[in-house]
Amino acid sequence: MDEMRISGKIDEIKREAMDCLRTLIAIPSMSGEEEHVIKAIQKTMEKLEFDEIIIDGMGNILGRMGNGQKVIAFDGHIDTVDVGIMDNWDFDPFKGKEDDTYIYGRGASDQTGGFVSVMFAAHAAKKLDIIRNWTVWVVGSVQEEDCDGLCWQYILDENVIKPDYVVITEPTSLGVYRGQRGRMEIRVDVKGKSAHGSAPERGDNAIYKMAKILNELETLNENLKDDDFLGRGTLAVSEIFYTSPSRCAVADSCSISIDRRLTTGEDEPLAISQINALESVKKADAFVHMYRYQKPSYKGFEPAVPCYFPTWTIESSHFLVKAMETAHAKLHNETPHTDKWTFSTNGVSIMGMKGIPCVGYGPGDEVEAHAPNEKIRKTDLISAMETYVGFLAELEEGNYVQNA
Repeated sequence: MDEMRISGKIDEIKREAMDCLRTLIAIPSMSGEEEHVIKAIQKTMEKLEFDEIIIDGMGNILGRMGNGQKVIAFDGHIDTVDVGIMDNWDFDPFKGKEDDTYIYGRGASDQTGGFVSVMFAAHAAKKLDIIRNWTVWVVGSVQEEDCDGLCWQYILDENVIKPDYVVITEPTSLGVYRGQRGRMEIRVDVKGKSAHGSAPERGDNAIYKMAKILNELETLNENLKDDDFLGRGTLAVSEIFYTSPSRCAVADSCSISIDRRLTTGEDEPLAISQINALESVKKADAFVHMYRYQKPSYKGFEPAVPCYFPTWTIESSHFLVKAMETAHAKLHNETPHTDKWTFSTNGVSIMGMKGIPCVGYGPGDEVEAHAPNEKIRKTDLISAMETYVGFLAELEEGNYVQNA
């Protein structure tokens, strides 16, 4: 690897990359509404001389560099969450504001910045004649914020591409990330019987039944499995709903939503069975089940998948991890921090469901995700581009493949 050549090439294109990020931030692209930003990305990929560009049936955009036997994909979701209450923002979240240190706006860290970095890194690697024995795909995936992994379920189930390995460019503060807890979206439904509020004994109050379940769920959360690397599984009640004929009546149904985070050794059957085993759940004859995601994509693809997102980890000794650590160290003269995400990524389907090895590395900070006044350091964008090119150089040199 020639670190000086890599850094020099990135220095030539860094301004263009930062301008591209600002342009994409200025295009609102909430989940299911990504069409306009996808079209802008297509134009950029054409300008950057990608060898092939695909917009698949769901609406993901995929750009190819090279045509080698081994295939690696870099994933960056290009949808964002909404902005929330505008009064919490100190600036227009869709302007692409910039100062000497940061670029600001919705999606800056989560995670348009990572996608832009790798898109320009692939261009740089091509110009430096680094990509020879590998095929490199840069994937701009959609609807990740609504249903992480759905985009890659489509890509892999429909054989859009078949990568051997994937790099996830979600924000890692330029650390090397090798896993995450899984998650589930669970609903618990309880039925009751309405009666006039002046005589509650005539009815069966579903809210009181749910109250007992809530108390046991709080206790269950405190006793979930722990893991030395990923940490503890957690359970959080996030929503509560009820029905009642009026404010002067006993509630005849009550439901809750549960955000269940899964650590190593936890999965869908275990999480459901733990709730079903609670005495309050059995006594109330509650119905415990997973939500399903069915929101159409902007291209009209209609999914129908359970909201289950498996845990995944890759060994610290895997060549993907080592190659990324080495690339960062060579280009930035420091050992990167190797860790895991707190939140969830498309790795839930790529590795969690499909078994394709993943490693994570991205510009920006996880704490910026979904927050007002979102921003990303410009130096992170530059450093990430350098590391991605260096990583491809490490793969081409073949120093780690034998350890796969």
